[in-house]
Parts: sequence; structure tokens; C-alpha cells
Amino acid sequence: MYSDANGGDPDATSPTLRCYHKLLWSKPLPSGDLFDLREDAPGYYLHHSSTLGDFSLGSDAITHSYKNQINKKWLTTQIPKQVQELFDHGSTIGAYIVFPNRKVDGKHTVNQARGILRLIDDRFDLTLECIRRFYADEASPLAETLTRYAAFFRLFGTFAGYVRFFLLDDLVDEKGAVLFYLPFDGFQSPPRFRDSEDYLVYKTRVERFVTSRSRRIEAYATQLKT
Repeated sequence: MYSDANGGDPDATSPTLRCYHKLLWSKPLPSGDLFDLREDAPGYYLHHSSTLGDFSLGSDAITHSYKNQINKKWLTTQIPKQVQELFDHGSTIGAYIVFPNRKVDGKHTVNQARGILRLIDDRFDLTLECIRRFYADEASPLAETLTRYAAFFRLFGTFAGYVRFFLLDDLVDEKGAVLFYLPFDGFQSPPRFRDSEDYLVYKTRVERFVTSRSRRIEAYATQLKT
């Protein structure tokens, strides 16, 4: 997705990525209502307006190599090749999703909150667990933020509906539990890499998810053509 981002952040500057988002997520919701996205609405990245509501959406990368995170330089400088590999893997469509991107009452969006909260540290598996807990009406570090955007998440009915809509099936098990990249302690402490081995386990599982989701996206896109 960096190929046409003109040196910027693909989430904001890649026309290809925005086009892919529009094509992939303009489809019927679990309710049967069409969630049609426009990319030509002035001032919006992607926009939906209907009796369902008014939704402004932006792109968000859901993998993180931590390549440029200062407080992880002690780790990433030990294994620069593997860090770059994960960065490159996270530059494909399987590593992107959309979230509501307009602030409510001047507070953080989902994308912003999951990036700054120490208990999430921009990890998508932990973000997805927060979304699962939102649908189950359970507490999580992102509960307040997700509640601000409840109208968007309610479009998908249930956690299973959200997972199916965004083709996230490969990050949950057959019972709908999130498959964490590293051992999970229930948000009792911030996620940390103890050493490079931890990072390599994380890398393998992130890449496996992105590869599987990319194949799922490709299969879905092929169906659209037929």
C-alpha cells in the first residue's frame, strides 16, 4: 500500500487502499441492509448516510512492527531484518480495516485510543478482544471509546457478525474467542516483549493472520467478480 502513498501514510494517502476499502466493505450488513460507502463525499475518507445513520470512516493498519517506536528500539535494533519483514507484511490489504474517524466531544477515536493506551499498545488482537467485550457488555480498556461509537458497532449485530463482515475469522477460534498473538493476562498488565524470541513469536502469528485474511479477502473479491 506504500506504492502509491507518495511517501505518506497509506491510511491517508493511498488511493488504492481507499478503493479497496470501498469495494470490500460496501455490502449487506447482517441485518440485510446495504452498507454502501462513498469515497467522493467532500471532507470524508469514506462516508455512509442512510436511515441506518451517518458514518464517517477512516483506514487503520491492524498490524504493528514497532519499527519506529522509540521505546522498543532496544529490541527492534537486535533483529532489523525480521522487523522489516513484518513491516512489509503489514503493507498489504489483509492488514487494514476501517473504523469511525470523526471525534466525538473532542475525545479519541478508536484508532487513536488503541494506539496510546498502554494496555493495548496498538495490538489488534487486544483491540479485537475489547470489541468482543463490547458486544458482551463487559469491561475493557477501550470500553469508553467503543461506547462513543456504539451506533457503528451495532450495525453488525453481534461480535460474530462484526468478525464475519470484516473477514476477521482467522483471529478467532470456533467458539468465537480471540486468538492472541502472545499469552494474555486479561488486561492486568501492559503487553511487553521480554526479548527477541517473544517478538519472533508475535511476528509469526501476526503474519499468519495477515496471510490468512488476505486469502479470505481474495476469495471474497473473486466472488464479487462472478
